[in-house]
Amino acid sequence: MTVLLEARSISKYFGGVQALKDVSLTINEGEIYGLIGPNGAGKTTFFNVLTGLYQRDGGDIAFADKPLRLSSPHEVANVGIARTFQNIRLFANMTARENVMVGRHLRTRAGVFGAVFRDRRTRAEEAALRRRADELLHYVGIEHRADDIARHLSYGDQRRLEIARALATDPKLLALDEPAAGMNATETEALKTLIEGLRADGLTVLLIEHDVRLVMGLCDRVAVLDYGEKIAEDVPAHVQSNPKVIEAYLGGTA
Repeated sequence: MTVLLEARSISKYFGGVQALKDVSLTINEGEIYGLIGPNGAGKTTFFNVLTGLYQRDGGDIAFADKPLRLSSPHEVANVGIARTFQNIRLFANMTARENVMVGRHLRTRAGVFGAVFRDRRTRAEEAALRRRADELLHYVGIEHRADDIARHLSYGDQRRLEIARALATDPKLLALDEPAAGMNATETEALKTLIEGLRADGLTVLLIEHDVRLVMGLCDRVAVLDYGEKIAEDVPAHVQSNPKVIEAYLGGTA
């Protein structure tokens, strides 16, 4: 397998509290990789370090065989890492299509001149933006809501819209932060099918999720954090039977 992302000894402090303690993990191309752990374990902190929201205090990250030393989310997105958020962050008063088009602007070339004078190249690029947005809305299954204001969408459709907006950046790695949170069983099953389709189409997925059944039925490998430390990393069956995981995450003792 080809390694897409390698994190080595990642550390992060908030004042005197160490939120991540030498966390190392490797994600292969085409893999669905799960990151789980109890509340406060450091999962979202790791996501925020990876995607440029937080600056790491120690360690190294390599992505697609190159050091990842970028300091802002848009730079990270530009190299091919996109993410969604635990708390949905859409442009609430824009349409579903407009939300996806905003995500796609990262891959456009029109500058201030084009925006002001609306030359032919700019108009053609905007038409292509619209077509690609509609394709992605169809891909995630909400094309019929393209003209609806984002805040009027159901919770499940908002989650799908956030994924479509992330896909608009043409990522190599899609990081999903609790995408099934708040979903009912039917919506969760549909989400699972969507993520499996993303992998089938060549995308690598990093997944934070509290729904253990979803993670264990979907991921190729799973890492477990507890108090900022990685306590396990293996295929789902082995992680489920790991005594440290049972004690720390599943609420019992082996």
